Amino acid sequence: MPHDAALQDHPDARVRREPARLRPGPARRRSGPRPEDIGFGRRFVAATSFGSVLNPVNSSIIAVALVQVGHAFGVGASATTWLVSALYLATAIGQPTMGRLADLAGPRRVYLAGTAAVAAGGLLGYLGWSLSSLIAARIVIGLGTSAAYPAAMAMVRHQARRLNREAPGGVLGALAIAGQATMAVGPPLGGLLIAAGGWRLTFLVNVPLAVAGIGAVLAWLPADDQQVRVARAWHQLDPPGLVLFAAALTGLLLFLMSLASPRWWLLGVTVALLTALAARELRARTPFLDVRMLARNRALTTTYVRFGITMLITYGFIYGWTPWLEQSAGLSAAGAGLLMAPSFAVAAVVSALAARHSRIWPLLVAGAAALAAGSAGLLLLTGRSPLWLLLAISVVFGAQNGLNVVTNQTAMYAQAPADSTGTAAGMLRTFMYLGAIASASLISLSFGPAATDAGLHRLAVILTAAATALLAATLADRKLATARPHA
Repeated sequence: MPHDAALQDHPDARVRREPARLRPGPARRRSGPRPEDIGFGRRFVAATSFGSVLNPVNSSIIAVALVQVGHAFGVGASATTWLVSALYLATAIGQPTMGRLADLAGPRRVYLAGTAAVAAGGLLGYLGWSLSSLIAARIVIGLGTSAAYPAAMAMVRHQARRLNREAPGGVLGALAIAGQATMAVGPPLGGLLIAAGGWRLTFLVNVPLAVAGIGAVLAWLPADDQQVRVARAWHQLDPPGLVLFAAALTGLLLFLMSLASPRWWLLGVTVALLTALAARELRARTPFLDVRMLARNRALTTTYVRFGITMLITYGFIYGWTPWLEQSAGLSAAGAGLLMAPSFAVAAVVSALAARHSRIWPLLVAGAAALAAGSAGLLLLTGRSPLWLLLAISVVFGAQNGLNVVTNQTAMYAQAPADSTGTAAGMLRTFMYLGAIASASLISLSFGPAATDAGLHRLAVILTAAATALLAATLADRKLATARPHA
C-alpha cells in the first residue's frame, strides 16, 4: 500500500519504510506522519501558506464594508478610510517585528501567536461598539497577520537546515501565490458575508479561518528547535530600536498618505527619527535593524528598493485603473472587478512557472520589461477603448506581478543572512506597503476629483518612467545576473 505522498521528500528513506509500531514516542499514537517527517511535502506547504492568506483577504475584504460601517456609526468616508490605513500601518510595522521575533523565539511559536491574534481581532471587530473599536480591531488583525509570512519564510529555512537540503522553488512560490490569488477573494467574500448577515461578519470570518490555520500548524509543522527565554528574547529584540523604527515608519507613512497637500514637517520628523534609529542601532549589540548588515549587503538592500518601486507601480495600476474603468470607461463596479480577474489569474500561473526557474536575473528583467510595457499601454487608453485592449493590459500587469513578486522574494531569501530570514522577509513586506501607500497619494495627485482619461495618462507617464528606470537598473546589475535562487 503506498505511503502518504507528503513523505516523499524525507531525506532518509528508512524512516518512511519503518512500520509505525516500531517508531518511538508519539509516532505510535498518530494516524499520520510526524511533522518532523513530512519534509517539503504538501502538508508543509499548505500549513505555511495558509497564514499568508489572512493578510490579503483582510486587506481587500474591508473595501465593500466601508459604506455600511459609515452608516452604522454615522461617519463619513474620510473617517472609515482609517480602517484601511490602520491595517496597512500595523502591517508595515508588524512584518519586520514579527520576523525578528520569529528569528529569536522560533517561527512556529510566532506563527501560532499571530494567528491567535487574528482570531482575537476578528472577535473584537464583530463586537465593535464604535469606529474606534473597529480601528483597534484592524490594528490587532494587522499585527496578527504580519506574523504569517516572515514566520513561514523562517520555517522554510529551518526545514531546509533540518533536512540538509535546499528549499524547492515551489515552496517559496506557493507563499507568493497564496498572497496574490487570495487578494481577489476579499471583495466577493465580503459581499457574500454582508448579504448573509451584515458587515460584522467581515470581521467574524477571521475566527474560523484562524482556528483552521492553528490546527494546520499544530498538526503539520515541526516544533521549533530553540528554547525560549523570555527575558533574553526581549533584550535581543532591542525595544528602543523597535520603538524608533515604528515611530519613523509611522511618520513616513503619514507623509506619503498626504502628498496631495504635503506636510513637510512630518518628513523632517521622519528624517530625525531615522537618524536617531541609525545612531542607536550602530551602538546596539543585537540591533533590531542591522544597519551595518544592510550597508554591507547591498544586494539585499537593492532588492528592498527594487521591490518597493515595483509595488508602487503595481498598486498604482490596481488603484488607478479600477476607478478609471468606472468613471471614464463606463463600467460598473462588478465589470471593473471582472476585468481585474484575468490579472490575478495570470499572476498565479506565472508565479508557479517562475518559482521553478533556475535563474533570478532573467526573470527580473522580464518582469521589469512587462511592467514598463503595461504602464506604457495605459497611455493608449481612452473611455472608448475596445475590450480586447483592456484585457490585454490586465494580462500584462498580471504577468509582471507573477514574475516580480516571486523573483524578488527568491532574491531576498538567497541574499538574507540565514539566521535573520524572518526579519528580512518582514522588511520586504514593509517596502511593499510603502509602495502601496505612496501609490494612493500618486493617484490622488494624478486624478484630482475624477478619474479622467487625462488623469490616467498623467499617471501612466509617471509609472512608465519609473518602470523604465527600474528596467535599466536591473539590466545593469551584474551581480544579480550571476545570482542563483537558493544560494
